[in-house]
Amino acid sequence: MTQPADPHLISTPEQLASLFGEVGEASLKKEVSFVHPHYRALIEASPFAVLATSGPDGLDASPRGDPPGFVVVQDAHTLLLPERRGNNRVDSLRNLLADPRMALLFLIPGVGETLRVNGRASISTDPALLQRFAVGGSLPKCVLVIRVETVFFQCARAIQRSRLWQPVPPDARPGVPSPGTMLAALTEAGIDGETYDRELPARQRATLY
Repeated sequence: MTQPADPHLISTPEQLASLFGEVGEASLKKEVSFVHPHYRALIEASPFAVLATSGPDGLDASPRGDPPGFVVVQDAHTLLLPERRGNNRVDSLRNLLADPRMALLFLIPGVGETLRVNGRASISTDPALLQRFAVGGSLPKCVLVIRVETVFFQCARAIQRSRLWQPVPPDARPGVPSPGTMLAALTEAGIDGETYDRELPARQRATLY
């Protein structure tokens, strides 16, 4: 028997437009195809971004962070993003090999507005390019050369609702499982969670770059 259609399911652009209404003029005007000087200021102030990619095995969103300015504005149409040491899954990079389209969401502590960049990325191991991003003699594995297609800032409502930049409450960690706790459960104790948690801070410090 055919199930009746869900009357509450939004399935057409017209339904979506009716639900949310017209786009405000400011929301349209703020999108440009280059890195405006004000947008450059946001990128250079940001120590953290989320990189989104798409590939044959699905979607990926992963964090990127370093001191402010770690994403370099090469020119109004080009960004440079170093790939530091990580867990070697390289999900984002594998996706980019198949589909160069990507997006970045920049966050700045204490600032409600975020910045969204859409573009296409290539992966470079040019020695001169790697050297530009050396930290303490350590080079990034590669550098993403991002061709900017659209840039716009996002209003502060999400940050305000989440209170993301409010002082961290003293009881913030209770109830949040540690990395070792999660790994022990996921591997049915194949990984010793207590040992993993105990050794993790030193391992992260030693392999930061």
